[in-house]
Amino acid sequence: MSSCPLVLMSSCLLVLQDSAAAVKTTRGDVPDPLPEPEPEPEPEPTSPTSDFENSYNYVLSRLAGMDQAVHKLNVGHYTLDIKVSQLIDRLSRMDAKVGELEDNIRDVYQHSKDNRQELGRLEGCQRGRRLGYKCYLVYDGLQDYAGASRKCLERGGRMAMPRDRREQEALAEYVRTVFRPGRPVWLGLNDLRDEGTYRFQDGTRVSYFQWRRHFLSSQPDGGRRENCVAMATEDGDWWDQYCDRTMNYVCEFDDRLAL
Repeated sequence: MSSCPLVLMSSCLLVLQDSAAAVKTTRGDVPDPLPEPEPEPEPEPTSPTSDFENSYNYVLSRLAGMDQAVHKLNVGHYTLDIKVSQLIDRLSRMDAKVGELEDNIRDVYQHSKDNRQELGRLEGCQRGRRLGYKCYLVYDGLQDYAGASRKCLERGGRMAMPRDRREQEALAEYVRTVFRPGRPVWLGLNDLRDEGTYRFQDGTRVSYFQWRRHFLSSQPDGGRRENCVAMATEDGDWWDQYCDRTMNYVCEFDDRLAL
């Protein structure tokens, strides 16, 4: 330790203390003093007038945004309305074309039906048995009464309706040359409308009958159960039968229509 005059002793002590503090600071023995906190800024004063202006401006901005959104919605609705109108117009044109196509299909179907009927009449008179203005043709296909009636109509004819003895005998002889005995054929008469009142398919009442007459089985004997009439192959006699029974059938055609 260096010597100091007595008079300067206090000054020397201060110097030594500062030197020791500097050494400790250099070595890290003494922490750095904390910085003093800065004073917080004072809040700016607000006024009721400025708050109202802010709220008013905010409401105006939201209204402007809503107005733009409504405008876009109107534009979209208008565009959609145009597209819907265009679609309706296209559908209307398409519906008109579909209507024309349906009319064409009906015309084609009717022409096809007429052609089938005309061909059926020609076939009936060329392949069948002619009697006056009638032509008979037997079909070797099993059908119930309703099915046989439908088949004859599709071919342009009707089920055979012998109206007198001459027609009955000619029809019976023709059927006997085609089918062997025991194969009856449907005729176009029944009592489906009124039990016991037999009518032809055209609605006229039957005036001539060729019922089988035998002491063991006199016809008709089916009552309300057997309402359709078939002709026996071997002798031409008529029998009432169940209408849902399947058997062969005879169609007749009007030769005057085929000419």
